[in-house]
Amino acid sequence: MADEDFVLEWHGDEILAALKGASFEGLELAGEHLLQVSSDLAPHEEGELERSGDISKDEADGAVAVYFDRPYAAVQHEDLTFRHDEGKQAKYLEEPMGTEADTMIALIAEAAGEPLEG
Repeated sequence: MADEDFVLEWHGDEILAALKGASFEGLELAGEHLLQVSSDLAPHEEGELERSGDISKDEADGAVAVYFDRPYAAVQHEDLTFRHDEGKQAKYLEEPMGTEADTMIALIAEAAGEPLEG
């Protein structure tokens, strides 16, 4: 027999909102990590390029973008013939997207799981 006093309360919308918010926070952390690693690899003449790095966030679309806004940023990134100081390089943004992928995924997963830790 069914228990007539049993009431099921559904909080699915709140749970989904919490998961979405936490996932976006993780995505922001991953973007900040990528920015730090990329800035460390960015070619350095006077430091303008590495200081120009920033993050764009759009929570409605669930998107985070890391970018460098100097007019020469794309040329420095793409031209493999340029010589750079030790520890600096072309592909300073592209390479860490691969080498830091596991770290960035872990940051997102950790943040996304926080609402479920209850």
